[in-house]
Amino acid sequence: MVAIRHFALLLALVPIALSPSSGRAGARAEEPANARDSSLFAQSATEALNRDFPSRDISFLLLDASTGRVLASRWDHPDQPIPMGSLVKPFAALAYGEQHEFQYPVHTCRGTATGCWLPRGHGEIGLTSAIAYSCNSYFRMLTANLTGADVAPIAARFGIESPDRDASGPALAGIGSRWQISPSRMARAYLEFIRRREQPGVREVLAGMAQSAQHGTGAEVDRALAFPDALVKTGTAPCTHSPRAPGDGFVVVLTPADQPQILLMVRVHGVPGAQAAKTAGQMLRRIEAGFKE
Repeated sequence: MVAIRHFALLLALVPIALSPSSGRAGARAEEPANARDSSLFAQSATEALNRDFPSRDISFLLLDASTGRVLASRWDHPDQPIPMGSLVKPFAALAYGEQHEFQYPVHTCRGTATGCWLPRGHGEIGLTSAIAYSCNSYFRMLTANLTGADVAPIAARFGIESPDRDASGPALAGIGSRWQISPSRMARAYLEFIRRREQPGVREVLAGMAQSAQHGTGAEVDRALAFPDALVKTGTAPCTHSPRAPGDGFVVVLTPADQPQILLMVRVHGVPGAQAAKTAGQMLRRIEAGFKE
């Protein structure tokens, strides 16, 4: 295959997202090459991920960002709701925004003293940076006066399970296990962010995900890629495996950032979200290398 200088070019050569009939019954007769290329990409990705990341501690969903079609997967019970940690923060942010004309406050994170995972704190921080660094202190502040009932309309709009109506505060920031969402719905909800990218609130969330990949909790994704260009959100949630670990790391990656072609969601047993981002980056690089071979 001709040398690939950019992951987006790889996907353009293998048009998994450009054919409106890819993965759908009744494809037009003049488009069989696109369907074949999409199937080849999915087969190559599946083989590469199962071969090079065989551990059952790693779960993944790989989706076509345009159609939502599952290209590759290894996730037990992907339709069963589970806690997903900070992956819920963007939805809480939209719920707050709708009540405050999408004017987001600046907050001073003092680390442990204000309930953040980073002991020394993030200092003065706004929404975009709070998404990038997954600042618990910021989201504790943002959700302090929200309830599950406030978040329910956003959850319905994005197709995810709603939190309990009486849930409040930290539960709406992904702290604890009261708000549970199925992996398959969560993955497609992040695709909905791309479709709504020009809407208020969503713009700030996506800017935060871009910063996460560049220098935030998702930076290991960009470090692993030959040509860094991703949107990333990480999360750490209570473990739902047996035997139990202190927590599980989650990461959602959309790439390329300006016009995502694929979404990869990964869960890694027993590690924080930032470490799961490293695994996700390695997986994406292996997919790219696998299709070049």
